Amino acid sequence: MNYLVFDVGGSAIKYALMNQKAEFLEKGQVPTPQDTIENFVNAIGGIFDKYKDRIEGIAISMPGRIDSDRGYAYSGGHLKYNYDKDICSILQKRCPVPITIENDGKCAALAEAWIGSLSDCNDAIVVIIGTGIGGGIIKDKKLHKGPHFTAGEFSYIITNDIDTEGEVSKSLWGYEGGYLGLIKPVSERKNIPIEKLDGRKVFEMANNGDKDVLQILDSYCYKLVRQLFNLQYIYDPEKIAIGGGISSQDILMEYIQKNIEKLANSLPHNIVIPEVVRCKFRNDSNLIGALYHYLNKR
Repeated sequence: MNYLVFDVGGSAIKYALMNQKAEFLEKGQVPTPQDTIENFVNAIGGIFDKYKDRIEGIAISMPGRIDSDRGYAYSGGHLKYNYDKDICSILQKRCPVPITIENDGKCAALAEAWIGSLSDCNDAIVVIIGTGIGGGIIKDKKLHKGPHFTAGEFSYIITNDIDTEGEVSKSLWGYEGGYLGLIKPVSERKNIPIEKLDGRKVFEMANNGDKDVLQILDSYCYKLVRQLFNLQYIYDPEKIAIGGGISSQDILMEYIQKNIEKLANSLPHNIVIPEVVRCKFRNDSNLIGALYHYLNKR
């Protein structure tokens, strides 16, 4: 059996024809509509038309606070037109096959727990570094979502004291821990316009030994590691897997481990040190996790 799987992002909708073994048969992507849900449905529907005679159903990973049992989106991240929408019912009018949806960070966690870096764990956490900090929590090899479907929405962890009303957003982990929390200080230190920088350029500078960038990376990873220790002691996972585009950089993982050791040595008592690994599937994790959710829900 084959399935049509979507990963809805802020700028692109990635799609794949996959079988139940999570093997990719075909891949592609189209721009994500930015204006209306009607255009969103048409974008999904156009791809469905191409594959409708070859699939059993549709699995979707998407941003937002998602009740995946109902197929309902309470929010849609950057895609405001998906707020408070019965997404599955709306899509099924255009694509009359079984459809499931799940939050993108939670899909990444499902992929790693199924056949990825966390497949040997009962309890684990996935932290996805993107524009913000997403992820998911695995409990007894199953996804833990919480009664409000917010478990794993790590962006909303408050990291600093709030001194001034209205500055709350700057004290959220998603603000300082997303990739812009690395790029912005480099822009300011090196006097490079931020629009001329991206993660690839920053890590190229780091890998070439730029002392300013390495110092910023070290500080960024120390702040990241503080939150990983918090997650370790809140939940006590066997492993924490780091994902997102920048997780492919070996130097990032090196500096994370360096700062784990630094923080562990500064804390009192006999503490448990987080075991941090890299997500296996990277850019494919949301697609694989969406498929896994479909296979277990149908």
